[in-house]
Amino acid sequence: MRLSRYFLPVTKETPGDAQIASHQLMLRAGLIRQTAVGIYAWLPLGNRVLRKIETIVREEQDRAGAVEMLMPTIQSAELWRESGRYDAYGPEMLRIRDRHDREMLYGPTNEEMITAIFGASTKSYRELPRILYHIQWKFRDEVRPRFGVMRGREFLMKDAYSFDLDEAGARHSYDRMMLAYLRTFARMGLAAIPMQADTGPIGGDLSHEFIILAPSGESEVFFHENWEAPRTADELAVSPDDASALRAFVAGLTADYAATDEKRDPAREVEAGEALRTSRGIEVGHIFYFGTKYTEAMGMRVPGPDGQMVVPEMGSYGIGVSRLVGAVIEASHDANGIVLPDAIAPFRVALINIRADDARCAAAADELYRRLEAAGVEVLYDDRDERGGAKFATADLIGLPWQLIVGPKGVERGVVELKRRATGERQELSPDDALARVAG
Repeated sequence: MRLSRYFLPVTKETPGDAQIASHQLMLRAGLIRQTAVGIYAWLPLGNRVLRKIETIVREEQDRAGAVEMLMPTIQSAELWRESGRYDAYGPEMLRIRDRHDREMLYGPTNEEMITAIFGASTKSYRELPRILYHIQWKFRDEVRPRFGVMRGREFLMKDAYSFDLDEAGARHSYDRMMLAYLRTFARMGLAAIPMQADTGPIGGDLSHEFIILAPSGESEVFFHENWEAPRTADELAVSPDDASALRAFVAGLTADYAATDEKRDPAREVEAGEALRTSRGIEVGHIFYFGTKYTEAMGMRVPGPDGQMVVPEMGSYGIGVSRLVGAVIEASHDANGIVLPDAIAPFRVALINIRADDARCAAAADELYRRLEAAGVEVLYDDRDERGGAKFATADLIGLPWQLIVGPKGVERGVVELKRRATGERQELSPDDALARVAG
C-alpha cells in the first residue's frame, strides 16, 4: 500500500483528554477516532491490527475444538427474564423498546441467547460436549468510559460457551479454553497470567482473569515470581483432546500463586514468601465455569445415557479483541511511539524513500515495493513528498516491525538501510539480503 493513497491521519500533539499511553498513541498514530463518548471508529491502520488479533483468536478457538457462529447484537428482554438477569444486570445494560413497544437490549454478553438456541436443538446426550463461539460487537453503558478502547462502551469481543453432560466434562472444556487463551496471548507476544478472579454478574464458582502486567492497569494483582518468565506457544503444545494430560498441565501451571485483589489468599502469599510479587494489571480475557446456572433457569434438559433427564453444565469464555489492541500498545511502546509485535502488525515493513524528488531513489524504492508485494510481504510504502525526518517520525510512531530505508547515498553504493523497530538495530544490506531478512 502506498502511503500517498492511504488514510493515515497522524498527529504530533498528544490529545489532552487521553490519560494513558495506549489511548494517546492510538489517537496520534491514526488507529482510531472517537465518534461519541466511549465509542470509536477504527481507521484503516487500527482496523488491520484488530483483524490480525481476531485471526489469532479464531485460529486458537478452532484448534481447541470450538465451532464459530454469529449471534445478533440486539436481544429480547424476555430471554434475560428467564435467567433472572434482566433486572439484576444493572444500568450498564442498554435497554431499548422497538416500534411495537417490545422490550429489547443491546447485548453485553450472550449466555441466555446461546442457551436458548442450543437448548432448542439438542435432543440427546450424544450431542454433547459442544463449544460454540462468535466474535461480535457488544455494548455496555459504562458510567465513566475512559482509557480509550481499554474501557469503552462499544467493544469487539470473542465469547465462547461450552455445554457438557457432567462436571468432569465441563472442567475439561474449561481446561481447553485455558490452554487456548494461553496460546492466543503467547502468539501475540504477551505474557498474560491466569489469575483466580471473582465471577461477577456472569456467576459461577470457578473463574480466571488473564492479566497483562502494566503500570497503568486498573487492578492490583499478586503473583509468584515464576509467572515473570513468559511462555511461548511452542511450550504450550499440549493436546486439547487428552483430558488427563491437559488437566495435569493446567494444574501444574496454576500451582504457582496468582490472584486479583478480590481473591487474595493470605496463606498462599505467606507460603510464596520473598517470591511474591505485586503489580498493576490489565484484564484481556476472562473464563468462567458456572455449572447449571443458565440451563436450569431456562429449562434445558437432555436425556442422559440411562434415559434420565440431565441438565447440561456450562462455561463461558471471553476475550476483549478490541481491548487487546490497547493492552498490547500499553505493554509495548517507547518514547517515539508504538512497538507492535510481528504477529499483529498491520504491515510488516515500512518502506521509506527519503528523497521522493530523486529519480534514482524513486526507481529503487518502487522496485523494492514491487518485489516485497510479489513476495507476499505486507508493506506500507511512504512515497510522499515529505522530509525524511517526518517520514522517520511517522514510521516510529505507527510501530511497524521493520523499516526499509532508501536514500541517495545508499542507492549510489547499492545498499539500503534496514531498521528493527523493537531494538533500534540498523544495518546496511544489499536489496536482496534486506528482502530475504524481512520476508523470513
